Amino acid sequence: MTTAGKEFNLEHLTVADKRQVEENRSGAVPDGGTLSWAITLFGTAVGAGILFLPIDAGSFGFVPLLLITLFIGPMVFFSHRTYARIVAASPVKGLDVLQVVTALAGRNRGLMTGLMYWLSIYPIVLIYGVSITNTMDSFVVNQLHGPEVPRWLMALLCVGVLTGAYALGKKATLAFANLLVYPLIIALAAVSFYLIPQWDLASFRSYESDVSFWKAMLLILPVFVFSFNHMPAMSQFALDVQKKYPNDLESTKKAVAKTELITTALLVVFTMFFVWSCTLALGADGMDAAREQNIPVLSYLANETDTPFLAVLSPIVALCAIASSYFGHVMGAEEGTTYLVRAVAPGAAERLDPKKLRWGIYVFIFVTTVIAGIVNPSILDLISVVGGVFITFLVYIVPMLLFRYAKDYKRYANKPETWFVFVLGVIIMGVAIWQMVAG
Repeated sequence: MTTAGKEFNLEHLTVADKRQVEENRSGAVPDGGTLSWAITLFGTAVGAGILFLPIDAGSFGFVPLLLITLFIGPMVFFSHRTYARIVAASPVKGLDVLQVVTALAGRNRGLMTGLMYWLSIYPIVLIYGVSITNTMDSFVVNQLHGPEVPRWLMALLCVGVLTGAYALGKKATLAFANLLVYPLIIALAAVSFYLIPQWDLASFRSYESDVSFWKAMLLILPVFVFSFNHMPAMSQFALDVQKKYPNDLESTKKAVAKTELITTALLVVFTMFFVWSCTLALGADGMDAAREQNIPVLSYLANETDTPFLAVLSPIVALCAIASSYFGHVMGAEEGTTYLVRAVAPGAAERLDPKKLRWGIYVFIFVTTVIAGIVNPSILDLISVVGGVFITFLVYIVPMLLFRYAKDYKRYANKPETWFVFVLGVIIMGVAIWQMVAG
């Protein structure tokens, strides 16, 4: 993307895409308000990995964790606000992020971006299918002392309930996400405060990482970028804000920025407080032991302190986190899958009723996620790393390329925050690819 001054050309869109744009424009009432969307974006970011985050992040040592705590707020806010501008600042209303790229860069580049978008989100949906099945199975057997449920039935029930709730529509999805995230926030805060008496600052400060300081600072970046990522729901969120301000570009951008600021504040306060509380309670010896056992931090602390409270709370936090994040990622997976169907088979998509296409995608997501939950594949880490590379490219690098390429976004191309996000993205992508190659 090097040519300057490119303008929107809706002829690059398929007939089915144009029909979807009209549908997006016709919705007069937003599906959610500022707080409900902030809670949903928070839930999208906070997935099952939060229970391993204190160990993953703390293993780099005290100073890198302190610096990333100060740095993560601007990283998350500026990157996601910049990404959301692709939709929020578009002069053509009703276009989702992939349709904006296609209208500006043509079908081939749009298809390439759509494929990366799909690969960055859909595999994570499968990971959550496996995670929810494993966590619920463990919860029933160990906490509820119930009988062992056949894995196929557990996967069918867990994925079925979550996908069915999502299929009820965005208003229902936002309501369910809010119901899940509020208890999650309370639980994270409760655990964080509960562990304060066990804090041992001196012990954690004495913890020595396996890598040098500068290497630790680089390696910790992808950990937090992926852990705080809520890109899958950003495009649909920005489209929903447009419904409230259909003819007011500045108000749309301000509303998006306000919601993103609340989301970032929630993530930094509650998630980082949880991370610090757990790492300080673990100390140097606990950090080594927890890493070696490769179990969630709350499970380790519950085993060491023989505290039923932590043993019960650990799976509850995991279940709420997985379910809320599942909704946000399915939102992005639906958007990506819909775009690919329309791009690859435009004739069939044009003839197909939009509702039938949506339900076909729901069935596809349900069936494939249940299969993943049953099979329980061992390549989840690799899928996560590959998805992370695409996420970094889309959130941190694509906005700069698009802003410099398109006439209507030129005013954002040289903003300091755009350059900040772009340079950071290049560094993080380099680190993530190096980790993937180095194994």
